[in-house]
Amino acid sequence: MTLLITVFAAIVCTICWYNRKDNTMKMAIPCFMFWGASIMWLGDAIFEYAEQKAAYFTPAPADMLNDTFLGLSVVALGLTVWLIILLIKDPKGKVRAALKK
Repeated sequence: MTLLITVFAAIVCTICWYNRKDNTMKMAIPCFMFWGASIMWLGDAIFEYAEQKAAYFTPAPADMLNDTFLGLSVVALGLTVWLIILLIKDPKGKVRAALKK
């Protein structure tokens, strides 16, 4: 479930990055974060499948719930890091203007 959630987040960010008008929102940052997380979870899934074989495809509901919460928290953390980077870089100068008032 973590792989599925991060892949969806990566696809959405990639679509937003591809349809951008300019680079002020730094959409490449969440793209790279979510595609990197997706590759990491894919590696985890491959090794877990090598251990469990067919049992990998029938997880317990509690394990699926835990994986869902982990995937959502990874996406939330990635978006938080992106937001902090945007606030620090301040590409449109809005934070700087608000602090000068």
